[in-house]
Amino acid sequence: MVRGRRKIRVGRVVSNKMDKTVVVAVEWRQTHPLYNKSVKRVTKFHAHDEDNGSKVGDVVNIMETRPMSKTKRWRVTQVVGAGAIPISDELIEIPEEEPEDSIDVKEDDSVDEFENEDQSEDQGEQEEKE
Repeated sequence: MVRGRRKIRVGRVVSNKMDKTVVVAVEWRQTHPLYNKSVKRVTKFHAHDEDNGSKVGDVVNIMETRPMSKTKRWRVTQVVGAGAIPISDELIEIPEEEPEDSIDVKEDDSVDEFENEDQSEDQGEQEEKE
């Protein structure tokens, strides 16, 4: 076995709640055997982060290393990009739009005619019953 050839992956930090450990989600593609469509797959790795320098959303490089615990076999080598969204102190005001009254409803007499026909039919049925 050749020494110095360790696997390297690039992924996004999805959890940093543990001390000196982060969970990194690595996304990769695989073709479906039946449909031959490219499908995204996600694998989560527990990686050692010595200085707790990465936050949720950061893109990091991880490298395979010796087992450090039951699930930790990777370590963070570099924080490639900061993905955390900065929180602004200023509030942005969005103007409220007033509903437009440009739609005019025209009153038609045709509606009244149909109602009158229905009423006259109902009256005719009631007279036949009596």
